[in-house]
Amino acid sequence: MTTHTDDTTGVEYAPEQPARLEWAKHAPEVYKAMVRLEIAARQGLDHKLYELVKIRASQINHCAFCIDMHTKDALASGESVERIVQLSAWEESRHFYTAKEIAALELTEAVTVLTGGTSQAFGSGGGFVPDEVYDNAAKHFEEAELAQVIAAITAINAWNRFGVTCRMTPGYYEPGQYK
Repeated sequence: MTTHTDDTTGVEYAPEQPARLEWAKHAPEVYKAMVRLEIAARQGLDHKLYELVKIRASQINHCAFCIDMHTKDALASGESVERIVQLSAWEESRHFYTAKEIAALELTEAVTVLTGGTSQAFGSGGGFVPDEVYDNAAKHFEEAELAQVIAAITAINAWNRFGVTCRMTPGYYEPGQYK
C-alpha cells in the first residue's frame, strides 16, 4: 500500500489499497465481450442520462473506480457538478432532474437492488422490478430506448461487480480513456 501527501497542504492521506486482480488481463475475451456490450448498450441514449445512470448504479454498488470514471466522463461532457453531487440523494433533490431522468434513476435503483431496496418512493426489492417503476419508465421512453436503458443499467452492474470484487483503484482515469 502506498500513501501520498498533498504537495500544497502537506496533508498525508490514507494508504491506497492495491488492486486484487487485473481481471481484464487474465480474462481478455470476457473483457472484450464486456466492451462490446457497453458499446451496444449506449447506442441511441442521451449521453447525460447514460452517465447519470452509470454513476447512480455505481454509487449503490460502492464501485469507486466506476464512480470516478463516470463522474469524470459526465463532467467532460458538460454535466453540472451540482447534478452529480445531488445524485446520491436524487429523491430529495428531484428538482435537479427531468421526469425522464427520474424515471431512469428509479429504474436504475430497482434493477440494481433486486433483493433489498434503497428507494423510499417505491420500496424496490423482493427480487423483482416493481410494476410502478417499470410502468413509469415505459411512459417516458419508447420501447427501443427503454431496452437500451435497461441494457446500460445491466452493463454497469456487471462492470461494478468486476470493479468491486477486484478492488480496481479509482483516481487515475482520464475522461474518455476507454471510449
